[in-house]
Amino acid sequence: MSDRWLHGILRGGVTERSAGPLVVKVGGSLLARPRWAELIAELLAGTPRRCTVVVGGGPVVDGLRTIDAAAPQAAEAMHWRAIEALGITARIVAEALSLPLVDAPQATRGVLDVPVWLRRDVTLPAGWHVTSDSIAAVVAAAAAAGLLLAKSVPPPVGGVPAVAAGGWVDAHFPVVAARLAHIAWAAPISPMPAGPLRDER
Repeated sequence: MSDRWLHGILRGGVTERSAGPLVVKVGGSLLARPRWAELIAELLAGTPRRCTVVVGGGPVVDGLRTIDAAAPQAAEAMHWRAIEALGITARIVAEALSLPLVDAPQATRGVLDVPVWLRRDVTLPAGWHVTSDSIAAVVAAAAAAGLLLAKSVPPPVGGVPAVAAGGWVDAHFPVVAARLAHIAWAAPISPMPAGPLRDER
């Protein structure tokens, strides 16, 4: 484990150190931190070879939220615009970390092209209550993998219901996470620079 990350468990075992497949959800707000690529690379260095990275939307999707709040759009349309934005952040992270962009969980480490993967008959409710947290949980369930949620701040105490109630994950997360036996979390030890801490989408 990296000395720059805190680690904990929401359910089951220590998934980031297990030998089995792992899905790592990288919260979009982490991309607003200085030297974020180095920080994420340190986290991934301690994960299994079979590791699929799902990147949140962060500031890119926050812009869509702002637009939607000012002049509400059709939920389904905004849902897919936000998902397309996840393709942008996925490419940024894949290029920065010299990782392949993959369209499905692989036997080797890669960054998931979420829009491509979701269009393969993966059905999720449309709305801002469903973000990359839930998407990462669905990916982990489909791949029979553990889930590691890497975010800017540690979660509230109390397991999956508490982190959803506290807004650390999206409201739909407990529904899709019910299929997962192992859920861990990680957060940088250093505080986040001043500004919004949203990891959504």
